[in-house]
Amino acid sequence: MATRRIGRLFWKLLLALWLSMVLSFAGTIAYLMLVGRLPPQDEVTSFGFVPLVPLISAMVAVLIIGPALAWYLSRPLRHLRWGLRRAAEGRFDTRVEPLMHGRRDEIADLAKEFDHMASQLQQATESHQVLLHDISHELRSPLSRLQAAIGLLRQDPTQTEAMVDRIQRESERLDALIEELLTLHRLEASSGLARERVDVIELLHAIAEDADFEARSQLARQVRIDAPGQFVAQVNGELLYRAFENVIRNAVKYTAPGTAVEIFARVSPEDGQLVTTVQDRGPGVPEAMLKNIFEPFTRIEGSESVRGVGLGLAIALRATKLHGGRIEASLRDGGGLVMTLWLPAMPDAVDH
Repeated sequence: MATRRIGRLFWKLLLALWLSMVLSFAGTIAYLMLVGRLPPQDEVTSFGFVPLVPLISAMVAVLIIGPALAWYLSRPLRHLRWGLRRAAEGRFDTRVEPLMHGRRDEIADLAKEFDHMASQLQQATESHQVLLHDISHELRSPLSRLQAAIGLLRQDPTQTEAMVDRIQRESERLDALIEELLTLHRLEASSGLARERVDVIELLHAIAEDADFEARSQLARQVRIDAPGQFVAQVNGELLYRAFENVIRNAVKYTAPGTAVEIFARVSPEDGQLVTTVQDRGPGVPEAMLKNIFEPFTRIEGSESVRGVGLGLAIALRATKLHGGRIEASLRDGGGLVMTLWLPAMPDAVDH
């Protein structure tokens, strides 16, 4: 796109130079004809005085317009070159559009595109730095507990069974964290998805059945689903399964004992999308954090007692986006959280 804009600008400049020469010639000839001084044809073709007048005037026009156009072009291009050099150095806070001083041509559009690119790179860099910091913190905690368990085991061999159990739990947490990190990385770096025809309604029923079995046997909770019919879509079954499973299991973790997680799925008559809601009766989250809970390792005050690595909703968000859908969180009337997922039957190519 940037190349096409520069090309259009180049042709505009050539057209302006050509028009200046044509107008100069035409103006001179018209003036001579009006004053009655146009010489015979033989004098015109013999390089007489008259042809020199438009030629000199055209040259003067080009000499005036040429430097003006060169200055008009070179100044913003120097700003763009400066911005590109700073971006190459990793200084993504550089902005070029304010240096354009109100220009409204193709170069100004290119500067706006550069600023948008720099802003996206800056956000990506900052988010990756935060993610690396959070990963190091999350890895350090179970490793510290593992080291403490090993130290206590050496000091008091009679605690072997308890310490082995602790080491096993922390190892499982590390394994789960690494698996979630690998899934998140695959979603972030994905340049394409292997898609297949999947009945998403059937997929939801399978996830709900497994979640209900675990919730009843361990947590005194239930999972109910109301999702009739079929919804066949071209999706990556594994990633979509992870997205729905993470949302449903997250709801099961937080819903109060003795309550049920309710799942509703319907096909929207307006646009044909599958709209799925997962509702729980948990403590909910502060309204200001409804968007932040989809960021990796986000912690809600009071949720420390719930086990998890804090990546489930982040994976659900990215997996849903890769399928052309979206996911939102809202507060439920009477307490709890509502997660709503939209999924198109024929998703666009948004694998980036």
